[in-house]
Amino acid sequence: MPGSRTLYYNLLAIFACLLWSSAFVAGKNALEFQHPLNLAGTRFLLAGLLQIPLCGNLRAPFRMLRSDFATVLQVSLFHTVYLYATFFIGLNWVQGAEGAIMIGVGPLAAVLMAHFLMHNDKMKRRTLFSIILGMAGVIFISLASNPLNPEGLKEFCGLMLLMSGAFVSAIGNVVVAKRKGGLHPIALNSAQMLLGGIILLLIALPFEGLPLIKLPVAYYGNLLWLAIISSTAFSIWFFLLSKIKVSRLNLWKFLIPLNGAALSWWLIPGESPTLPSLIGMALIVTGIIIGQTTARKKTETS
Repeated sequence: MPGSRTLYYNLLAIFACLLWSSAFVAGKNALEFQHPLNLAGTRFLLAGLLQIPLCGNLRAPFRMLRSDFATVLQVSLFHTVYLYATFFIGLNWVQGAEGAIMIGVGPLAAVLMAHFLMHNDKMKRRTLFSIILGMAGVIFISLASNPLNPEGLKEFCGLMLLMSGAFVSAIGNVVVAKRKGGLHPIALNSAQMLLGGIILLLIALPFEGLPLIKLPVAYYGNLLWLAIISSTAFSIWFFLLSKIKVSRLNLWKFLIPLNGAALSWWLIPGESPTLPSLIGMALIVTGIIIGQTTARKKTETS
């Protein structure tokens, strides 16, 4: 049943990416009330706590922190601390659609890191072609944002922060993939988020002080949704990393700029699409189709 299994994994990957793509709107809304680092730390501390009942054993994340602390720390630093510190700081400086677009470099970063750091996940020509199409789409969409306008230095720095986070997160993907089957994915996700949330809050103390508490209900609604996204999508992703090669799995991440930009244009006042952005979306979808068709054909013939 390799075909049905592949379809199941692909559907899980799509679901996780669609969840992640909604984070740009929720993040922009939450940043109206809370400082970036405190928002990131609170989000992941809450997300880690939400996952504890799903681990099967309430002590599992804490046992993992003791027995596999080095792995948990590595994943936490790559996937939570650096990625989401840069994500919320950068998102605070750019539009929601722009943030989604720059996170779109994630698949390229994942393929490059897997190519150089994993001996069994080398880049194939057709995979490279699909990545080039996807990146061309990201570039087209970026043209619509005009990040290098004379008044846009802060915006440009925000875009670069977001892009750097995508590359650092790709290293975290490799760390998880190298431990295939060795760690319980939900317990690992819970442990690394708890640790990452605490580290982010400690980093925030000298710069932002303690998190603000007396905030509107709208803030807590967005915070809860951000925590649910993290607890659900990361658990799915860590499970899939033990089943699918990093390069093939991360092709689906091109859905994040596609859907994230669309949601931002729809839900955030003042943001709207342009012709370059629509052309870019078409290129991204084409890249996903080519990449996934290649992966499926290889699975069926192996």
